[in-house]
Amino acid sequence: MHIEFKTERLQKEFEDSRALQKKRGVVQANKIMTRMAQIEGALALDQLRNQPGHFHELTEDKAGWLACDLDQPNRLIYEVANVPVPQLDAGGLDWSKVTHVRILGVLNYHERNKKQPV
Repeated sequence: MHIEFKTERLQKEFEDSRALQKKRGVVQANKIMTRMAQIEGALALDQLRNQPGHFHELTEDKAGWLACDLDQPNRLIYEVANVPVPQLDAGGLDWSKVTHVRILGVLNYHERNKKQPV
């Protein structure tokens, strides 16, 4: 799957394991690298549904975002970058046609004050 990043700064951080470990710690950095490898290795998003990492769609004020587990309670947050976003006939995201994602960052979305990934 093709991966892009919300910002150039985020891309540089995620592509430099030393910088990633320095900013986010060894445990989270290793989880990020594992999840990125899983995403990159998939041909489409539906191949990730049953893999470790709990790949899932978010709802409510975070609708349109997807997430997967890192170190609890943090999640890797990303969005579909296919244009247009593939939809099922009955509505909802067609995971089998998502081949391009944009990494937004890391977020503990259970905290009320946290609205944007960093």
